[in-house]
Amino acid sequence: MNDTAPLTPGSTIGILGGGQLGRMLAMAAVQLGYRCIGYAPAGDNVAADVCTDFFENGWGDKAALAAFASQCDVVTWEFENVPLSAVEAIPADLLAPDPRALEVAQDRLSEKRFVEELGARCAPYARVDSEDDFARAIDRVGTPGILKTARDGYDGKGQWRIASAHEAEGVRFPGRPCIYEGMVEFETEFSVILVRGREGTVHFWDSSANTHEGGMLVQSLLPAGPLVEAQVEKARDIARQTANALGYIGVLTLEFFATKSGPVFNEMAPRVHNSGHWTIEGAATSQFENHIRAVCGLPLGGTETRFASIDMRNIVGEDALTAHTILSEPGEPHLHLYGKREARDGRKMGHVTRVSHGVSHEKP
Repeated sequence: MNDTAPLTPGSTIGILGGGQLGRMLAMAAVQLGYRCIGYAPAGDNVAADVCTDFFENGWGDKAALAAFASQCDVVTWEFENVPLSAVEAIPADLLAPDPRALEVAQDRLSEKRFVEELGARCAPYARVDSEDDFARAIDRVGTPGILKTARDGYDGKGQWRIASAHEAEGVRFPGRPCIYEGMVEFETEFSVILVRGREGTVHFWDSSANTHEGGMLVQSLLPAGPLVEAQVEKARDIARQTANALGYIGVLTLEFFATKSGPVFNEMAPRVHNSGHWTIEGAATSQFENHIRAVCGLPLGGTETRFASIDMRNIVGEDALTAHTILSEPGEPHLHLYGKREARDGRKMGHVTRVSHGVSHEKP
């Protein structure tokens, strides 16, 4: 699309991926007068419920990708594991953000090296391509640690926690490129979520303190507390440099550990993020609307937090079957169910956001 002229109402936004993030992006786009079409392999594509059209085709189907792109005025994505080969089949002038962000984020080694060059501090790590590499990584980095596949994997998938060198002997190398990371002693985890417009303007949302269980986010709280507040500016500086270095357009998320010696980078997501779901009710402009604004060339909206206290929690698995009971709770909870057809263990089915003018949080 033209770098200066914003997309006019009625234009079409293409979304690669069919999950809940695509669903919420499409809902935000519709409010701004755009139509959306999606593209993803066949499956439980809940984004299709709110798209004008949806292509259920494989990532390697070049003809289908070309037909999809021919209907779009701009193309973005809702998750970072869209194969680069599929993205490269889309005309470059339609894409936002630049695919370079996917190239970096899809490989954990490339990601860490990229941010380290910008001054970020990471946990100690080593590349692992074989059983021998794994043994050497244990010796050099030490234990406890985590073995992760270099590509793919999210919400704790493709990860093996290792408490000791003895325990490592019982972990079978998965036979694909991996990275071994030493564990970080931290007080809490937090996210830095920004939006960068086409002209280079960067806005940040307030950072939430995040709680994970089994590698999956379960809760995001604001305010994040004094430790995060003391470290967030340094983390924002890394995030801003990352966005600028990538020529990024849209919403970008970097996750950090808040440690006694400062922020330690964990990972990057070149997309809207689970820890930013609270922005729908809790911020002047949600992460979803601002991503749409950015990729369409519209002025960015304000990112100010609207409430003194915000608590966002994921709804996982069969808890979704009784989630409507949340609506009877005091405090006007904001319930979001994603329309997924199968409620299984470990699957994100929705989220609930509670906002308050007080400042009282309860851990799950």
